[in-house]
Amino acid sequence: MRKIGLIGGMSWVSTELYYRRINTKVQQACGHDFSAPMVIESLDFNGLIRTTDKPAWSEAAEIISSAAKRVEQAGATAILIAANSMHKVYDEVVDAVSIPVLHIADAVGARMKADGVTSAALIGTRNVMTEPWYRQRLIEHGVSLLPPDMDRVEELDRIIYDELMKGIVRRDAERTLKTFITNIDKTGVKAVVLGCTELNLIVDVNANILPIYDSTTIHADAGVDWILGAD
Repeated sequence: MRKIGLIGGMSWVSTELYYRRINTKVQQACGHDFSAPMVIESLDFNGLIRTTDKPAWSEAAEIISSAAKRVEQAGATAILIAANSMHKVYDEVVDAVSIPVLHIADAVGARMKADGVTSAALIGTRNVMTEPWYRQRLIEHGVSLLPPDMDRVEELDRIIYDELMKGIVRRDAERTLKTFITNIDKTGVKAVVLGCTELNLIVDVNANILPIYDSTTIHADAGVDWILGAD
């Protein structure tokens, strides 16, 4: 098996989800005595949370690129950045290392293309929902996207940053997401993309009125494919 590098801490909640998913899938493939060869660089999210202006994003790129270099030096043969929003600095991270960095939106887009899904709504943090760098990746895989609903953006940002990233799961948040998805279904799109690595805590991925593409599990599974040499 190949060793993979996981850049986490953004938040620790999603890092835990990645670690569990990757090891569960490796055990399913190889047997219960196996676990995934992995290097984890868990960053202090306090220096990265709610990054907004250009200087702050430049600093974020530097922090994550430095982390990528460290996991490469520790023997990782590919890298996962365990946060959708931090893929905004993906190009800078790629330039900093000589090993592949597996883009979360490419993993989701490839899965949707394989399933024949051509339209979806993207929900997540503000920068994921409203900026082109993430949306364009999905579009390149043949997926047309519903325009972002700004009222939905505000409420999702609050739930993600004030609750989910702190490990807080509230029934009110579950009801809010259920309402959002019900309203999205009325638009005629064929799927929903969870573009935040903690949203699966309040969305039932396997039992919903629309197919749910959970970026966390799909990205983690791409990491498993790399570990097992199935890329």
